[in-house]
Amino acid sequence: AGTQQRWFERRLPDQIHLPGSLPVQGIGDPITTNTPWMGDIVDRSWFTAPKYAPYRQPGRIKVPFWLQPDTYYAGAAWYQRDIQIPKGWTGKRVVLSLERPHWETSVWVDGRFLGTNDSLSTPHEYDLGRLAPGRLTLTIRVDNRLIVNIGVNSHCITDHTQGNWNGIVGKIELRATPRVCLEDVQIYPNVVEKKIRVRVTLRNATGRRAKGKISLFVKSRKNAPALKVPPISQNFDAADREMTTELEVHLGAGAKDWDEFSPALYRLTAEIRGAAGGKTFEEKRATTFGLREISTDGTQFLINGRKTFFRGTLECCVFPKTGHPPTDVTSWRRVIRIAKAYGLNLLRFHSYCPPEAAFEAADQLGMYLQVETCWANQSTTLGDGRPVDQWVYRETDRILKYYGNHPSFMLMPYGNEPGGKNAAAYLARYVARYQALDPRRLWTSGSGWPQLPENQFDVTPDPRIQAWGAGLKSRINAQSPETKTDYRDYIEKRPVPVISHEIGQWCAYPDFADIPKYTGYLKPENFEIFRDFLDAHHLGRQARQFLLASGQLQLLCYKEDIESALRTPAMGGFELLGLTDFPGQGTALVGVLDPFWDSKDYVTAKEFRRFCNSTVPL
Repeated sequence: AGTQQRWFERRLPDQIHLPGSLPVQGIGDPITTNTPWMGDIVDRSWFTAPKYAPYRQPGRIKVPFWLQPDTYYAGAAWYQRDIQIPKGWTGKRVVLSLERPHWETSVWVDGRFLGTNDSLSTPHEYDLGRLAPGRLTLTIRVDNRLIVNIGVNSHCITDHTQGNWNGIVGKIELRATPRVCLEDVQIYPNVVEKKIRVRVTLRNATGRRAKGKISLFVKSRKNAPALKVPPISQNFDAADREMTTELEVHLGAGAKDWDEFSPALYRLTAEIRGAAGGKTFEEKRATTFGLREISTDGTQFLINGRKTFFRGTLECCVFPKTGHPPTDVTSWRRVIRIAKAYGLNLLRFHSYCPPEAAFEAADQLGMYLQVETCWANQSTTLGDGRPVDQWVYRETDRILKYYGNHPSFMLMPYGNEPGGKNAAAYLARYVARYQALDPRRLWTSGSGWPQLPENQFDVTPDPRIQAWGAGLKSRINAQSPETKTDYRDYIEKRPVPVISHEIGQWCAYPDFADIPKYTGYLKPENFEIFRDFLDAHHLGRQARQFLLASGQLQLLCYKEDIESALRTPAMGGFELLGLTDFPGQGTALVGVLDPFWDSKDYVTAKEFRRFCNSTVPL
């Protein structure tokens, strides 16, 4: 909508606040029985069952599938603003950066089309070229429909978790660079030799030969002893539009490694100075890094040569007040501090990649991260020549470019539980490509499956208490409680480390006292339905008792799930589903914490750490 009508040449009359989204500001259509939700609704009884009839009435719609926005809009939205180009930017290259749009953006400046971007994980950056000083009109079209069918249940787009919002959040900025500039800086640590290899890519938009010098400077940043590293310089001669070179920096014997116990950080500044076509240029770019390596030894992970067991939980892009994940470091530091307080050292971002702020917070606090692109299943498949195949490669490349230097970024599968008869062959090629391209992290096919010879580690649901469909036949239901069972027979047959996939999924009763917390974008109409049902059976007064009793049972189940993994010799780790509640898929209250990362009051972090920590009694 709007492109054929050339809205980019019009003055758009309405106003909205950016950074922000349409639904948070009340823009969109009312919720109805025909709202075009993004995500599978497996149990469709809400649409027909008499007990849900009161919740299907116009103006009083309440759904039990997931948290519910007040309004909903899926389509193109147009955003416009006049911008002022200062005189000091004359002759420079101007770049527009949009930190986290949802989803596809298209950009025009004074009616001139500049391109599109379909990343869900990284900033959308547009080269506006050289702009004359003065006022210009910037127009951005954002489309949050299913631009590429990457799987409607992917947490980067689905209504199961963050909601299918339209907008632009995070930083929105224009910046000026010289026409010979630093396009990319990637850092490859060598822990044993206490050095880094730095790959610098220059962009030359002058059309002339550019000559100059690259210099690298390293300083201690956080939790790291002061280093005296002499600057490293190298001359360059760039005749082409793009040039890549590598430099090596020795940090010295005093350089400290980065890990969960000692997250020592350093800052590298790359600087270029030179001339092209008789005009001088200079630019600097700073990036944070840690001296960290990850490898494997049989079925165990090694971080800087030390055996490490991953104790993880899923983070499914659940942020009810905004929908979108936070773009500030403070919010992520809170999440990570809570996760660490409960004895965890890994966050798995299920079928999505968080913003830069999450990586920064994890670097600072010593949290390991597993990043993903999507969940290509149910509505699509991998490896069958669909558009998702190339999108996953593009998105992975973008993730590595923007976040690859972060020491917290440890693990990467393509995404979650892939579907498709040709998915295994596709993922074998994917893993092989990225192992060679970026050895700073470990690669696997997918979270859940398949187990392939190319995988550097496996994430599989096999070693967990409650197998899919086991029902009352599972160990925890069919046998008496005990503390001896482990998964050593399974692990001994594996060639690589194994992380148990989405263990837990033990549910507790709803905490209706949480309802007033939902003051933002997403509302707990599902809880209101459940509360009504309870009241109709004259049990509403016992809701708190039901919560605490079911919570204690939930806690015992999680304890056994975690301890079974911890007492398995040479196992690689586990990923919980989850430490926090999951609001989608019909409402899955699987957490000992609510969606706001607050306690439900039946277990403290200290109590949880007694059986979930780097060292525990077994």
